[in-house]
Amino acid sequence: MNQEIEIEFKNLLTKEEFIKLTNLFSIKDTEFITQENHYFDTADFSLKANGAALRIRHKNGKYVLTLKQPAEQGLLETHESLSSEEAQDILKTNQIKKGAISHILLTQFGISAEDLKHFGTLATSRAETNYMEGTLVLDHSNYLNKEDYELEYEVTDYSIGQENFMNLLKELNIPTRQTDNKIKRFYNAKFKK
Repeated sequence: MNQEIEIEFKNLLTKEEFIKLTNLFSIKDTEFITQENHYFDTADFSLKANGAALRIRHKNGKYVLTLKQPAEQGLLETHESLSSEEAQDILKTNQIKKGAISHILLTQFGISAEDLKHFGTLATSRAETNYMEGTLVLDHSNYLNKEDYELEYEVTDYSIGQENFMNLLKELNIPTRQTDNKIKRFYNAKFKK
């Protein structure tokens, strides 16, 4: 298990803006890596109600279970590596193994492993590049017969990161758009159906 604070800024993009950014930062198609996020919550969305999220990410042949919780700035992420067999078992049974995340779910949210439900999968093609003391991330996501394009900027300092991100959008004439995180966009699409 490991924990980290995630501070990131995000903005939805049009396909044209996405292409413009890939060209500007000389990102080749071969630099995009596909990852899958499998989302879990309780039937009554207890995690979502508390601003938290639980997922298994499959990327580069590795599986990681991640719990995201609100922090003073950004999100506190708790990660546990999973074997392929453990990940497949969770996807079949909806029950996570005993560990730090199951302990946090029970003690902080009152959620036991039996309460979890797998709600679906979002696939993202992602490329990253260094940009002014942070990491710029370009995402093309597909889920529930929808697709979207997104720019993320991951930083360690909130104020500097926000300034750099807003300046980049302004320089490129990309409007600031209200951008929910991926899990919220996924759930919004799922429950509109």
